[in-house]
Amino acid sequence: MLLQHTLTSLRALRLPGMASGYEEQQTSAATAALAFDDRFALLVDREQTWRDNRRIQRLLREAKLKSSQACLEEVRYASGRGLDQAVFAQLGSCQWIRHQQNLVITGATGCGKTWLACALGNAACRQGLSVVYTRAPRLFEELRIAHGDGSFGKRLLALAKTDLLILDDWGLAPLGQAERNDLLEVLDDRVGTRATLITSQLPVEHWHAYLNDPTLADAILDRVLHAAHKLALSGESQRKRPKVAA
Repeated sequence: MLLQHTLTSLRALRLPGMASGYEEQQTSAATAALAFDDRFALLVDREQTWRDNRRIQRLLREAKLKSSQACLEEVRYASGRGLDQAVFAQLGSCQWIRHQQNLVITGATGCGKTWLACALGNAACRQGLSVVYTRAPRLFEELRIAHGDGSFGKRLLALAKTDLLILDDWGLAPLGQAERNDLLEVLDDRVGTRATLITSQLPVEHWHAYLNDPTLADAILDRVLHAAHKLALSGESQRKRPKVAA
């Protein structure tokens, strides 16, 4: 009776990890021999683990990664890809995100840009960092709608608070003046305070011409490329391979 009362109280106090651990301890001969302090420490650890796991699940859900199963352990470092294992392992530590730096991944279609970006996003979530994945065309459409319904400021604020913004498929379609202005607003809120990851088929040296507005192009590229890491991928399409990884 006392056991059930304790379990009910722990759950009422929103300590489900501790409640689960306490229940398991009642049937474990190994923990029965432990001192009270040791058993209590195990319960505290169980609650902390439960909360950490729940936070990671929430971060991954909110990130909406296109390749949700992408992970650093399955990255291919085949010769000819232009992907240095030591460099990518360092990126996987997510220190560049904590230092508010940017990352640009370029390469031909199918070379694994999106998959690698999602693998880094996955790693960031598992380290407790907030991530938002979006395709550039979709983001511009969302911002256009936000202008119309009055939620533009709220959307900008949400993006500004995100530790890592993954902007996929940059440079696929020409940008209008409104889209260039919106892009500058998004990036200006993030420079020096948050990290941005951009993937593009378009080589970096062509970005200025793509933006088609010298003044805004200078401002946008200064915010993107300053203190940015760059990965230029090469080699055959990863989509030709039987296993979906990159």
